[in-house]
Amino acid sequence: MSDDIIWQSAADLAAAFRARTLSPVEVTRAVLNRIDQVDPVLNAFCLRDDESALQAAKASEERWAAGAPLSPLDGVPVSIKDLIDTKGWPTLCGSLAVDPAGPWERDAPLVARLREGGVVLIGKTTTPEFGNSGITNSPLTGLTVNPWDTGRTPGGSSGGSVAAVAAGCGPISIGSDGGGSIRTPAAFCSLVGIKATFGRVPQDHGNDFGQLSASGPVSRTVRETAMTMNLIARYDPTDWHALPDDGCDYVAGLHDGVAGLRIAYSGNLGFAPVNSEIAETCRQAIGVFQDLGATVIEEDPPIEDPTPWFDVLWHGLAAASVDAMPDDQRARLGREMLESAEAGRGLPAGDLLDADRQRGEMARVIIDFHRRYDLLLTPACTVLPFPNGHDHPPDWGMETDNYEVLVGPFNATKQPAVTVPCGFSAGGLPIGLQIVGRRYEDALVLRAAQAFETAHPLYDRHPDL
Repeated sequence: MSDDIIWQSAADLAAAFRARTLSPVEVTRAVLNRIDQVDPVLNAFCLRDDESALQAAKASEERWAAGAPLSPLDGVPVSIKDLIDTKGWPTLCGSLAVDPAGPWERDAPLVARLREGGVVLIGKTTTPEFGNSGITNSPLTGLTVNPWDTGRTPGGSSGGSVAAVAAGCGPISIGSDGGGSIRTPAAFCSLVGIKATFGRVPQDHGNDFGQLSASGPVSRTVRETAMTMNLIARYDPTDWHALPDDGCDYVAGLHDGVAGLRIAYSGNLGFAPVNSEIAETCRQAIGVFQDLGATVIEEDPPIEDPTPWFDVLWHGLAAASVDAMPDDQRARLGREMLESAEAGRGLPAGDLLDADRQRGEMARVIIDFHRRYDLLLTPACTVLPFPNGHDHPPDWGMETDNYEVLVGPFNATKQPAVTVPCGFSAGGLPIGLQIVGRRYEDALVLRAAQAFETAHPLYDRHPDL
């Protein structure tokens, strides 16, 4: 029975709680047992709080029995990436440089919203140090592996979150995405992951990393992602970048389809080498959207590889973060974080300003592109999940190390983008499709993802652990 429970979606769990055929306590115990079974191999969790989780599940059980759940996600087990503050739990950011003693006295805005919705917080998931890597391997917690092939990476920096959800350790986890850190791992693990419009999900001060990073959910289905957005995409005055509430119900319009939409498909954004299996699998999505009534035209947006100026911004921000640390804290940092800071240290102010100018120019080009297209489809990844032991794909075909070059541009432009599973390689490795929308049109991006998922469902396939 517990194997059946762990693969239930959040929507199915809510229905079972309402019908009294399952209880939040039963589900939480099943998830905790699953973590016991698989996490010694995966290393997806850096903190568990079984006692607190079971207490929260018991309180949720009582609310459902009284017919008074706090939200449709009341009682659903959720984990939190260890870059996001969660009251009572250390936020160590995968680093030996953070003092576990805290104090840890506050929730990040989205965590506060989750608690208000009655979710059961089960623990924190692993991350590379300060999220500064495309794999999940940190000085503090070590290597996290991919449930679909434990000899390969789940990606980064939300690798712990995606490994947990893909392996049945809770239906939802909250990650963050500064240059693909939700979407790449979600694609590597056959999950749905959204990077919302910047500001749509309020964040802690400093967690936006120069207005590049956004926090959001990973899950096995689009509906779960939409349900989570209904809780966390709410204005919070503590985030000065937070957008005002738009009154959107992300679940309500999910099944409105894509008929009549104009959609562009770009196989590589015009400049990136893409694995042939990924290219062919994602290209087949054109036919799915056409069958659903959309007009799909193959066209690359007129942009160039943004990596040179994106790296200036990224490394400059890393240097500023590291140089603000006391000497004793800085001395405990790992290699990748120190290398990134060193690359950014001493950059002339003119270089940083020019990088920001180029960011704005690309955003304007994309805005103009979206005057003609409602959505843009691309592969979510240029490569398949690659073997452990490498910081980057060993066969990557560009001069830079930025193999996430298909997803990072939309951090810079602040647009909503979602990854949805679209197939598997001949060797059984997951492949994801990216759907990008205009700024503020997060609901449309999710609607398109739901249409594709309904026509091409893969959420019932699970890794064999």
